[in-house]
Amino acid sequence: MPKAYWISAYHAVHDENKLAAYAKLALPAVQEAGGKFIARGMAAKAYEAGVLQRTVIVEFESLEKAVACHDSPGYQAALAALGDGVTRDLRVVEGV
Repeated sequence: MPKAYWISAYHAVHDENKLAAYAKLALPAVQEAGGKFIARGMAAKAYEAGVLQRTVIVEFESLEKAVACHDSPGYQAALAALGDGVTRDLRVVEGV
């Protein structure tokens, strides 16, 4: 079974306090679901239509576990704390 990855691209951070509240709740929720942070921080370089923005990649053992983590009560609480604190997109991609 292939692994799966969350890829979050932050387009803008509107409220650092909301982002911090989110991170405090999201980290344990992701770890409880077996997620492993592969990369987290500002892009070192951007090509083509890319921009230098915060990017986070989390690895999960399967697509099912990645989706279950996102839909879990713990992660949903983190999203509620984040609210409108950022503009980002979160993609779930299955590994090859």
